[in-house]
Amino acid sequence: MHPPVRVLISTLATTRLTSGPAYAGAAPVNKEGLSREQWGVHPVNSQPEPVTSTGMVSDRRNRPLRDLRISVTDRCNFRCVYCMPKQIFGRDFTFMERDELLTFEEITRLARIAVAHGVQKIRLTGGEPLLRKGLEELVSMLSALRTPNGQEIDIALTTNGSALAVKAKSLKDAGLKRVTVSLDSLEDATFKAVNDVDFPVAKVLEGIDEAYSVGLGPIKINMVVKGGQNDQDIVPMARHFKGSPYILRLIEFMDVGNSNGWQMTQVVPSAEVISRINAQLPVEEVASNYPGETSARWRYRDGGGEIGVISSVTQSFCHSCTRVRVSTEGKLFTCLFATEGDDLRALMRGGCSDEQLSSVMAHIWRERTDRYSELRSAKTSELHATGKKKIEMSYIGG
Repeated sequence: MHPPVRVLISTLATTRLTSGPAYAGAAPVNKEGLSREQWGVHPVNSQPEPVTSTGMVSDRRNRPLRDLRISVTDRCNFRCVYCMPKQIFGRDFTFMERDELLTFEEITRLARIAVAHGVQKIRLTGGEPLLRKGLEELVSMLSALRTPNGQEIDIALTTNGSALAVKAKSLKDAGLKRVTVSLDSLEDATFKAVNDVDFPVAKVLEGIDEAYSVGLGPIKINMVVKGGQNDQDIVPMARHFKGSPYILRLIEFMDVGNSNGWQMTQVVPSAEVISRINAQLPVEEVASNYPGETSARWRYRDGGGEIGVISSVTQSFCHSCTRVRVSTEGKLFTCLFATEGDDLRALMRGGCSDEQLSSVMAHIWRERTDRYSELRSAKTSELHATGKKKIEMSYIGG
């Protein structure tokens, strides 16, 4: 049985960054494993004032809330070595029961409130989101949302592409605008070694082409580059997608979660990635499309399109991060590298009003100070010292 709503609201709004004894200048650590002095955090009021939705809420580093990423399932049909390695997520792994997942109505309720606070883009993630039954219904519900000034919401989805050929048209018809497809190699042997379920490249490429044919776009292709595994495919991937309607984005192997065996020696810096491509396919850097864009854009000098690099490890973009994430069962996370989240499902199923839920979400964002990637070395040692573990990417979405 859930605690009374007023207790949950007070607890969520006050314990996220002030758990334990009241702050008395002794620099205790917050949930992220670093002291408040290091993070610049101040305790919030025990009884937060209601927050009026104005279309703008900013955190302690003056970063507005603009992007909402929602994980609709913790299940995936791949066992990618950098995300859901088979030795951890094997046949005996216990996934969530259906009644633990947020319903489509609960997801839409959270999204509607987030939009009122400034969210302009919603991305559906997983796990593999196409495994969630009836996903088109959720897309339709979300696509009906509007910003305070009446603008449509940009609804996107990240997928491994395995079911995209079948689902692309129905998703487009439901209101989906864009897709990002994970594809780490064009070589079957390498790709199968990465996904670890013997899934062929050809089926993913078929899904990408089908998504394009039904009008989803722009379509982005995400390649996680892991040194010693698929970095030999950097240039072949660039060459394959050069001149196509698709945008290849090359992502540094990140230390998300605790099960992917991350080591700094396996990170191929984006600078090296660009250098390898530029040596054979000359490129030049171009300006970002919008503030807070995670990918640094480069275009081919001969007009053959563009690529992007995401450098979370070597060139952090914490200073401009505008993303909040909601997990499959309704916990809100303000950082991809978080160790804990705030349970909004308990609030909703406990009977809170939209006004109360709105106030809690706004206060959580206003107290946000996350900057893990800027402090990676210190942060990693602190996590080891406290014994805390980061949330897995398959649980929170990328």
